[in-house]
Amino acid sequence: MSEGYQKINAESVDRWCAEGWEWGEPITHETFKKAERGEWGVYLTPTKYVPHEWFGELKDKNILGLASGGGQQIPVFSALGAKCTLLDYSHTQCESERMVAEREGYEVKIIEGDMTKPLPFSDETFDLIFHPVSNCYVEEVKPIFKECYRVLKKGGILLCGLDNGMNYIFDETETKLQHKLPFNPMKDKKIYEYSIKNDWGIQFSHTLEEQIGGQLEAGFILTNIYEDTNGEGNLHEYNVPTFFATRAIK
Repeated sequence: MSEGYQKINAESVDRWCAEGWEWGEPITHETFKKAERGEWGVYLTPTKYVPHEWFGELKDKNILGLASGGGQQIPVFSALGAKCTLLDYSHTQCESERMVAEREGYEVKIIEGDMTKPLPFSDETFDLIFHPVSNCYVEEVKPIFKECYRVLKKGGILLCGLDNGMNYIFDETETKLQHKLPFNPMKDKKIYEYSIKNDWGIQFSHTLEEQIGGQLEAGFILTNIYEDTNGEGNLHEYNVPTFFATRAIK
């Protein structure tokens, strides 16, 4: 357990992408052209498109894609006229982002970095931060919300995809209770070894107090929320919400 979990997770994501991970598949040229025509949709959680009204006008806005590499969302925002920056610690996800930008002929600033560290941006740099489900790979989430608040302009928007912890309770069949919450491999050797064995990366459950409360503590005003399922599996079949998305403003 001595190896930093961030490095393990970055390597895991790179490997998953090589194996055809859904969230590492860049959008097609056709999807990009549709976005240019105003036909678009992006995900914060597995199955529901983020409502367009959550974004407002995107043309000429400065957007940070926080842990949102892979060439899925940033290309859409670029097609809509936004000025985009990506921060992601997966080399493969960053390269996919660069590939789409070169293919479609737009500029994007790509930073291969770790969101658990202070963000490498000045105060009040961005109009919007797009942060899809990813803080389940982070042990402490509150510092991330504080950094998001710092780098957003006044009136800026934070869009987050978040895990409610339900997935960590069950076994692989999603029919039997197996783990207690909180799920933290860095504090439980058995869970750590189980995670490595099953190629999960090092994931962490987080409470609503940490995730919604953390945004409020940072100074954000919560304006919208919706729930979502896994998109497949037993919990999905029973329509059990396992993710949620939030919209907050500075």
